Amino acid sequence: MSLIVLKDIRKVYDLGEVQVVALQSATLTIERGEYVALIGPSGSGKSTLMNTLGCLDRPTSGSYFLDGEDVLTKTKDQRAKIRNEHLGFVFQNFNLLSRTSAVENVELPLLYKKGVSAKDRRTRASEALESVGLADRLHHHPSQLSGGQQQRVAIARALVNNPSILMGDEPTGNLDSKTSRDVIHLFRELNTQKNLTVIIVTHDQNVGRHADRVVVMHDGLIAADSHDFDFAMQSLQSLELDESEQESSEIK
Repeated sequence: MSLIVLKDIRKVYDLGEVQVVALQSATLTIERGEYVALIGPSGSGKSTLMNTLGCLDRPTSGSYFLDGEDVLTKTKDQRAKIRNEHLGFVFQNFNLLSRTSAVENVELPLLYKKGVSAKDRRTRASEALESVGLADRLHHHPSQLSGGQQQRVAIARALVNNPSILMGDEPTGNLDSKTSRDVIHLFRELNTQKNLTVIIVTHDQNVGRHADRVVVMHDGLIAADSHDFDFAMQSLQSLELDESEQESSEIK
């Protein structure tokens, strides 16, 4: 059974007099242990697709099965439970509590999990930080950490519940090139060593190149889906060129 099965997903935002189609007929299957990059220009639908995959947003129509569960039939609370048990999120902005230590930040998801004692929370959070190379930074606050270290804390927080899927929304967007490489290397290690399914939204081709599979988004459609990075990028460039030529023709 595939870990993720999306079929004919459509998302329409009703803005009063205007309706914006963010996703149209998106169909996608992701197997356990895959490393997938979602790439596309701003407004292409990649973040909407990520929000759907992450149970953060309910599509207008279509079907979504996560590890065999029909996500779209779940209540808001049931979807929140799925997020907490199966998904780990890493964002461009690290979203750490500034007055809270690294280990306390990592403990936060465990506060919503029944039956986990304070001692167990601290042990699991400490182990998660150790797994991302921050065993010596447990009690440092975000202001005492570099950008790369803060993102590692965010990754540890995403891992503390032992999710089956790690999702990154522009996870290197606020990092310099060297730190970005270090973080992406960590994502790869987690993918290969823990068989963790990794799904990343990025506009950075250097980040996307490290994925095993690239899904190209354009105008709310999955325009290409390939294990060949160069082919996927050629598809994206061709779409952008066609769009540019069409705009030029309309102006004339």
